[in-house]
Amino acid sequence: MRLKALLSWSSGKDSAFALHEVQKSGALEVVGLLTTITETYGRVSIHGVREEILDRQARMAGLPCRKVRIPARCVNADYEKAMGEAVLAARRDGVTHIVFGDLFLEDVRAYRERMLAGTGLTPVFPLWGKDTAALADQMVAAGLEATVVCIDPKKLPVLFAGRAFDRAFVADLPASVDPCGENGEFHTCVTAGPMFAGPVPVRPGETVERDGFAFADLVLDQTAALAEP
Repeated sequence: MRLKALLSWSSGKDSAFALHEVQKSGALEVVGLLTTITETYGRVSIHGVREEILDRQARMAGLPCRKVRIPARCVNADYEKAMGEAVLAARRDGVTHIVFGDLFLEDVRAYRERMLAGTGLTPVFPLWGKDTAALADQMVAAGLEATVVCIDPKKLPVLFAGRAFDRAFVADLPASVDPCGENGEFHTCVTAGPMFAGPVPVRPGETVERDGFAFADLVLDQTAALAEP
């Protein structure tokens, strides 16, 4: 029997490709997604993706999604309490690992390892240390499709919000911006790829600036969704 794992799902390309890599290796059985929802807005935290799109992603991945609900302007104590409860529930269900899509930020990895220490859950980082330019190209080549849904205007022009994450997007990035946005320059929402049974149909909404970030809203295309089996 393979060991059971949850996958920390941000709705974006890195977590999606981490899922693909783990499923391809067969070392772990991914039994669900774990996502933080900002309850005030009903959206995936940081990325700002609508919950109905998250639900569609989970359906296309064929996995249940465990949602950790936190308030807006959440402080660390609130986050850690909510996540701690989710970790305990996962352990009771026989989960032994949590997969993360982190790439190279040592402080983020250390925080995850510290938070899971003593819980019985082991963190796994299948994309860790990969060259991010090569990884971005690998994602696109594998058929991953994503839209840039959040931009840090201090690091990248707002006009990049709403663009497809593709080779042209990566080629247009300033030299100071990581090709995968690992330093928080941008975040994405995945709508197709080898980890999905079918596409997540979306249409563009408004681009708004809030709390120092630019968010390109995506709306689930209900007509297209209903037409699919």
